[in-house]
Amino acid sequence: MDVILAFEVGGAVLVAALLGLFLFGLRRRLIQRPGGTFDCSLRPAPAGDAESAAGKGWVYGVARYSGDRVEWFRVFSYAVRPRRVLERPAIEVTGRREPQGSEELALLSDAVVLCCVHRGTRLELAMSDDALTGFLAWLEAAPPGQRVNVA
Repeated sequence: MDVILAFEVGGAVLVAALLGLFLFGLRRRLIQRPGGTFDCSLRPAPAGDAESAAGKGWVYGVARYSGDRVEWFRVFSYAVRPRRVLERPAIEVTGRREPQGSEELALLSDAVVLCCVHRGTRLELAMSDDALTGFLAWLEAAPPGQRVNVA
């Protein structure tokens, strides 16, 4: 009796785990379906001593272009809505740099860090060089009359 119960509980846990993995993969597929996606880690820019914050706070995600916005989704989440939405006219690029110190371990191997301000909030975005080129081109392709702030 105890053995049968253990197999039933084990089977239920296995089915739940497989269902969770399936839903996780389905969510990623739905985010990427419209196209225009790229891998992009994000963190609020560290205040004060940037040296002590190196490598901390980065969250791996997927960004998707959607008209005049970039929608950013956490990779390890079941949420179907973007965690952050960055509007093109409100993004100001303040600089770019290579990952430093422990950031190299926290980010993808070919990442470039882009320092930005969005509606008064300092952010850092880390993406591949190709994704960075596309992102900067998207920023500069703003419709006439919109200001673009690319350093």
